[in-house]
Amino acid sequence: MNKPNSVSVIIAAGGSGERMKGINKLMSMIEGMPVIAHSMRVFEELPEVMEIIVTAREDELAEIEKIAHEYGISKFACCTAGGETRQQSVVNGLRKVSRETELIAVHDGARPLVKGEHIRQCIKDAGIFGGAVLGVPVKDTIKEVQDGLITDTPDRRRLYIAQTPQIFRKKIYFDGVNFAEEHDLDFTDDCQMAEAVGVRVAMTPSDYLNIKITTPEDLQIAELLLTQSKQQNG
Repeated sequence: MNKPNSVSVIIAAGGSGERMKGINKLMSMIEGMPVIAHSMRVFEELPEVMEIIVTAREDELAEIEKIAHEYGISKFACCTAGGETRQQSVVNGLRKVSRETELIAVHDGARPLVKGEHIRQCIKDAGIFGGAVLGVPVKDTIKEVQDGLITDTPDRRRLYIAQTPQIFRKKIYFDGVNFAEEHDLDFTDDCQMAEAVGVRVAMTPSDYLNIKITTPEDLQIAELLLTQSKQQNG
């Protein structure tokens, strides 16, 4: 299941970016390269990946295609318009995957610092369990709140922050999509679709550097983290 060229990657890049104060986070530069190019390049370098499909806003399709060619993303297959929700956007990308695909990997375009070694382990785990997601343990104590009052304190030792990519066997992902559509459900997390059809998804250890850029400050943090990582690695 983890043989070379068995994974199709769908990069979800169609978010509205309401918290970015007018800044286009995907086109913003960190370390001299657009965020979306960083997110594509890490998959470009993995032998397991056969193709990269990007879902984005209609007005950004041509620019993303241009970036893919400019930065040598040879596995870039196409860029397709997203939908009104994340789930709908990913489904649009799903329609473009190759018939030969064995695993579907869904990644947030705004996570440019994910590490290839973590993705490869996630691919292996998905091949074994049917589905896997990168994640890290929660650091803080979490409270459940209703009407402004604390109702419960979950055991922090059992809580993880889900990241991306989230990777599944193709049939499982299609089964999850069909279930969601048949029951008029709209999930914000790909794992929920797999869980809905009875799949137990593996949590693959990641690190806290795999941040999602959601605010202008996150761009500065990502730039700093990437610079430090390059200095440490040589």
